[in-house]
Amino acid sequence: MTDGTISPELPELESFQTFFERWLSEQNQHLHHLILASQHNHSNNKNNNNAEDEDDPVLLGVLVERVVKHYETYYEVKSRWAEQDVLAMLSPPWTSSLEDAFFWIGGWRPSMAFHLLYAKSGLQLEAQLTELMQGLSTGDLADLSQRQLAQVDQLQMRTIEQEKHITHKMAKLQDTIADTQMVELSHVVTEMMRNNGHEEVDHHQDLVESTLASKEKDLEVMLHRADELRLRTIKKMTHILTPIQATHFLIAAAELHLRLHDWGKKKDVSGQRADHL
Repeated sequence: MTDGTISPELPELESFQTFFERWLSEQNQHLHHLILASQHNHSNNKNNNNAEDEDDPVLLGVLVERVVKHYETYYEVKSRWAEQDVLAMLSPPWTSSLEDAFFWIGGWRPSMAFHLLYAKSGLQLEAQLTELMQGLSTGDLADLSQRQLAQVDQLQMRTIEQEKHITHKMAKLQDTIADTQMVELSHVVTEMMRNNGHEEVDHHQDLVESTLASKEKDLEVMLHRADELRLRTIKKMTHILTPIQATHFLIAAAELHLRLHDWGKKKDVSGQRADHL
């Protein structure tokens, strides 16, 4: 790949964990490029370099599309691996306990994107309040127009509604773990273990596997819906924002994701050390 981006075709030959670690490394590279682009744009605005400013939106747009495509590749590969092992995708061993604690159906909650946007917008607004009070345009997330705010508000309401619908469906699916079929099967197998030992239980293993397989297939559907909403939220958000605003949004998203992953991994390691003391 000429841009260094992972091909969605390659990870079939490796574990998803290996792919994920490489994907994180690429996300870090994209973060570096996004920061440089935002700094370049800020420098141009301060120097009023109009010749370069005309090219900036185009170049930033290309960079934003590349980063969004990187997210798309992640979800494409994740979807294919979910067909093989959906349980690993829902409880991934390659993430930290800290990340897992805040997960929603195998990933970040889509509505979190709006909290991220407003938090970053508020920080940039506070940092550049003087310029804004003088009527100067900052071009970043502190400079969202009324039209953009209305569009974000509409998107947020639709996203929350879809998120609630998926959450409700997931709750109903989770309830089926205690349905009549599962309760009866668990009782039959328990009685066989008590009376005949594990040999008789082995004869029912196919029934156990087929029953659980149907549950896992339903989980795969729910994970796919959740991931679709996550990706759709990112795409629609970046479409609402200007290229430089989308750049700042993607910077904030990458920083939060990468630092939470790092902090969580360090906490897990320190916790393991404490267990051995």
